[in-house]
Amino acid sequence: MSNQLNFSGGPGALPASVLRQAQEAIAALPETGISVLGMSHRSAWFRGVLDEAEANLRALLDIPAGYHVLFLQGGGSLQFSMLPMNFLRGTGKAADYIVSGYWSAKTPIEARLEGPVRIVWDGQSDGFRRLPHADELALSPDAAYLHYVANETVEGLEFQGIPGLAGVPLLCDMSSNLLAAPIDVARYDVIYAHAQKNLGPSGVTLVILRDELAQRGAPGLPSLLDYRSHIAARSIYNTPPVFAIYVLMLVTRWLCDEVGGLEAMAALNRTKAATLYAAIDAAPDFYRGHAERSFRSTMNAAFRLPDPATETLFLEAARREGFYGLEGHRSLGGVRASLYNAVTLEAVHTLAEWMTDFARRRG
Repeated sequence: MSNQLNFSGGPGALPASVLRQAQEAIAALPETGISVLGMSHRSAWFRGVLDEAEANLRALLDIPAGYHVLFLQGGGSLQFSMLPMNFLRGTGKAADYIVSGYWSAKTPIEARLEGPVRIVWDGQSDGFRRLPHADELALSPDAAYLHYVANETVEGLEFQGIPGLAGVPLLCDMSSNLLAAPIDVARYDVIYAHAQKNLGPSGVTLVILRDELAQRGAPGLPSLLDYRSHIAARSIYNTPPVFAIYVLMLVTRWLCDEVGGLEAMAALNRTKAATLYAAIDAAPDFYRGHAERSFRSTMNAAFRLPDPATETLFLEAARREGFYGLEGHRSLGGVRASLYNAVTLEAVHTLAEWMTDFARRRG
């Protein structure tokens, strides 16, 4: 039951059918009779896993020709450095960054090691409670690129549109909402996501990269930090995380075969979010959402209770009821419920009903 009531911000819940297959694979893969933990990354079996994972992702996201799909390591945090290493270093240009929350605030720190950076909008003065409107962005048509985070997991903020200017490469961290809904990949030059939200377990990072930009990367980079090395080696430049990629492949199968694609997943995620936010909004003197309503995330709902003592009681009672992972991020505190793809509607209904009862008893 605890797996079904996992609202952790990450690593997050995985589908029940994927967990069953992963459990079996640890003992022995049906195809090989060998544990997935002992399978060689040079085997034909693993090449098939990589190829199926890529094919499923291309189908789910409708990825156009001219894009590479890479399975890398280092999490989203390594991408904070790799992107400016490859696409800012030596360009003579500045890179534009939107700072909209805890995670996006980290990205320009790494970029400044490679070249000049412009912060085109910073939401810190508003407590990271909202996202910028288009006319608030001081974008430059001469920027090396524009970088933003599509969904801020800590504050529960999610972009509803796509920022940027035509002709300026657009780089986006979608770690917490990739595969939660359809996206127009052709609007982006780089999309990246660490796996431990909607894609699978931690250890693998997905990068979707336009070839035209990849080939313009800076010269003289360490091979492991050059996207062209990974493109040439088809994601096996060094030993990849075989198990994490295998589970990611199982998740893409689940989305294709059991969920029915990203349109269906998006509809379910909207219903889940509406259910939880309705419980929050029904008790406005007890639950206070962090994000302004028009910027609320479908993936992460961050909220506070009347005082720290009541929040502690709430979290202690939630744990006794079997709810897992509701603690807010250490930088913000409070409560956070993450509604990633594998969190079921039934689990969200259970949480919302319990929250309503808790507010009635304690409010």
